Amino acid sequence: MPLPDGLKDLTEVAAEVKDKIPMKLRRFMTKKRPFEFRPVEPVSMGATDPQPPVKHVWIRAVDALADDVAMHQNLLAYVSDFELLGTSTLPHGLPFGQGKVIMASLDHALWFHREFRIDEWLLYAMDSPNASGARGFARGQLFTEDGTLVASTAQEGLIRVIDQPRATRSDPRLQV
Repeated sequence: MPLPDGLKDLTEVAAEVKDKIPMKLRRFMTKKRPFEFRPVEPVSMGATDPQPPVKHVWIRAVDALADDVAMHQNLLAYVSDFELLGTSTLPHGLPFGQGKVIMASLDHALWFHREFRIDEWLLYAMDSPNASGARGFARGQLFTEDGTLVASTAQEGLIRVIDQPRATRSDPRLQV
């Protein structure tokens, strides 16, 4: 995997295409956050081409944090929800960047294997082995820059396409 240096933060990627995404999503994608997200694979906000159900994103807290293991674990629990479920939509070419997809987490599990620092880069490697019946299942692994596995995640969520003309049950966008 490429290291995070040289990769663009997600807010920079969104700023480059801000005129092509809905205002509500634009505000969400371009505002500064307490975490940096540097995607490895190219990000296309309006893509409707099916992609493999795999995603890699470097993440870290923007500011240096105290030496408190519980705080680093709590922050990882929070930030691990940001990219995971969206991996389930990739093979279906859902227009996430057009504001027509709603996702809600049904459950999210996280296992800590080793100590880490959330203010140092972690590679979030995600895949989705299944998506059907408007539900997506995704799992992830978090690695330090030297390749040490520090945590694993799993999530199931509801995925709905909205703001579409009346669709039939055979509409593939509704068969996630």
